Amino acid sequence: MAHSLAAAASFSPAAARRQVTNVSFQSHRMTSVSIRSRPNSLRLKICCLAKKETVDKVCSIVKEQLALPDGTALSGESKFAELGADSLDTVEIVMGLEEAFNITVDETSAQDIATVQDAADLIEKLVLEKAE
Repeated sequence: MAHSLAAAASFSPAAARRQVTNVSFQSHRMTSVSIRSRPNSLRLKICCLAKKETVDKVCSIVKEQLALPDGTALSGESKFAELGADSLDTVEIVMGLEEAFNITVDETSAQDIATVQDAADLIEKLVLEKAE
C-alpha cells in the first residue's frame, strides 16, 4: 500500500522575500517527493508521487474517457486541457476514477486536478485515508 505525505505552506510577502537555505524530508516509506509552487501565489505544495501502476491506470481511464487514439502517449505530466478535455470531460474522468478505484472525490479536490499526476496522487491519498 502506498503511503503519502502532503503539506502546504502559505507565506506572507515579508516571509517570501527571505531565502530558504535548507529543506529536508525523511521517511522510510517514501520513494519520491515532488515540490511544486504555483506561479501566481506564494504557496508551496509537497507530496509524494503516486506509484507507477496508479499513474498507468489513470492514463488508461483518461484515454478511454477522452476517446484518444491508441498511439496517444500519456504520462504523469499530461494535462487534461492539452488533451482536449473541457470541464464536462474532466467531470467524467473523475467519475471514471471514482468507479475504478472505489473512492469519492469531493468537488474542491476535483477542481485541483489538472494532470494525470494530480489525479494519481489524489487517488493514492484517498485510498490510504479510506484504509485507515
